[in-house]
Amino acid sequence: METITTEQKIIRAADKLFTQKGYAATKTRDIAEEAGTNLALLNYYFGSKENLYKKVVQEKLRLLLGAMGSVLSDENISLEEKINSITENYTALLLENEELPIFILNELSVNKELFVNITRNTRQIAQPVIDKQLKERKLGMSAKDLIINTLSLTMFPFVAKPLIISSGLVNADEFVEFVTKRKEKIINWIIKTTK
Repeated sequence: METITTEQKIIRAADKLFTQKGYAATKTRDIAEEAGTNLALLNYYFGSKENLYKKVVQEKLRLLLGAMGSVLSDENISLEEKINSITENYTALLLENEELPIFILNELSVNKELFVNITRNTRQIAQPVIDKQLKERKLGMSAKDLIINTLSLTMFPFVAKPLIISSGLVNADEFVEFVTKRKEKIINWIIKTTK
């Protein structure tokens, strides 16, 4: 049987509650209660709700990039499948954690090194493979552009959600359906712009 440390229990509880309630509505005492511990231990391990959220986010991104790294660096997986993998995985992550894009942007503005170690290895392994695939298909785009375009087309609706909804472009009740349908179109938008 796997032994789970108090720190791991707190991270799991925080992940569950942040996903269910969102960052703002989650209270540290609720996390401590869910973890079966006390507030003093939560503060001992993490110091603040923000630090705990940062840890949860880093763990999610580590898992996501770990899973995607093998897809992106595999020469036998087509560019379309790679784009699909990015859009599917990031859309799922962002639907579970709608505060994540804004939180990451805020964190990056004060801590530019926050995700360097998490992203560096994936990029170094995947970039040459993607560049090779783009060149073989004579598509006029670099791996950097392909990845940035895919991420921006996937993430921007989440970043701009308040504006999109308040402007009436998309009703709040339709947002999940909107981003779900949109992810299916991203492959065509990217591949067509590279020709």
